[in-house]
Amino acid sequence: MYDKQALIALVKETALQFGDFTLASGKKATFYLDCRKVTLDSRGAKLIGAGMLELLGDKLPQLVGGMAIGADPITAAILTLAGVQGKQLRGVMVRKEPKQHGTGKYVEGPYAAGEELVIVEDVVTTGGSSLLAIERCEAAGLKVKRVFAIVDRLEGGREAFAAKGYELTTLLTIKDFGINQ
Repeated sequence: MYDKQALIALVKETALQFGDFTLASGKKATFYLDCRKVTLDSRGAKLIGAGMLELLGDKLPQLVGGMAIGADPITAAILTLAGVQGKQLRGVMVRKEPKQHGTGKYVEGPYAAGEELVIVEDVVTTGGSSLLAIERCEAAGLKVKRVFAIVDRLEGGREAFAAKGYELTTLLTIKDFGINQ
């Protein structure tokens, strides 16, 4: 079962930093969320897997996944907890660059064209990383249904997804940490 307060506490303890930062989007920020410190911790993986499965509900898509490397531990946590619960679910990884050998694919994993996918992400700022993942998954023939993230920084990502016809659902927002933009 998902414990939102425990996830907030873990993020505050391990991942939230204050200072001067440049984000992947190029934006300047006074705080940084290094959610890999949460997704790569057994406590965080359990909390995130449970939260994401709760968001998915009873009608699971065939697939979950997102842009490597950030989405990989989230995908693994969801798949592992789904397996423990006896739920059928598979994952994909979306590469930043195509493989230089083998098939040269952007999207890796056990999938078939036409299957439904939920994109997962750690932190959403502008949505750029997940929008690129969506583009690559759709080019591979997958049907992206929604986007899930751990934290929304509330800096335009939700609106960027909506403009492309996708709904963003998150476990947390920066307001859960007392941060107001």
